[in-house]
Amino acid sequence: MATVLVSVFCSDRTGLVAAITGRLFDLGADLGDTSFAMLGSGAEFTSVCELPPSVLAQEVESDLGRLPVLEGARISVRTFEMDAAHGPAGTITHRVVVSGGDRPGLVARLSEVFGEFQANIVRMDAQRLPDQGIYVTRFSVAIPSRAEACLTTVANTAGEMNLACSVEAV
Repeated sequence: MATVLVSVFCSDRTGLVAAITGRLFDLGADLGDTSFAMLGSGAEFTSVCELPPSVLAQEVESDLGRLPVLEGARISVRTFEMDAAHGPAGTITHRVVVSGGDRPGLVARLSEVFGEFQANIVRMDAQRLPDQGIYVTRFSVAIPSRAEACLTTVANTAGEMNLACSVEAV
């Protein structure tokens, strides 16, 4: 088995995830950590996959490139040289959502707070919702210790920027 990183960036369209994952399944790929996001009118799909010995990374890249839904996409399939399994720093302990008006430096300030407490940001998603006039940032974090102090500092930092903060323990 070869471990590869599959990356696709293209215009967003309905059926994109189904087409990509369906084709990877047909090729015998076993998906590991995988993410998908709309970025403006674009879309990004990324997955760490295990390929059967008979399938080469170049074949996967070329095969995905023939999918009609991926016409014009930037596709990359390359060897994943890191450990495909994550350790304790990848185990989500809390989900934090901060919302309100868009503030310059918002993501940087909140990320710095997590760093001060040695919390690892496992996933982060930020989205501007113009129809609602708000900016929503979601963090999935692994907080190894002093979680209450960390989360209180995050909430206080959000409050200083007149933003709402909610926390869910996982």
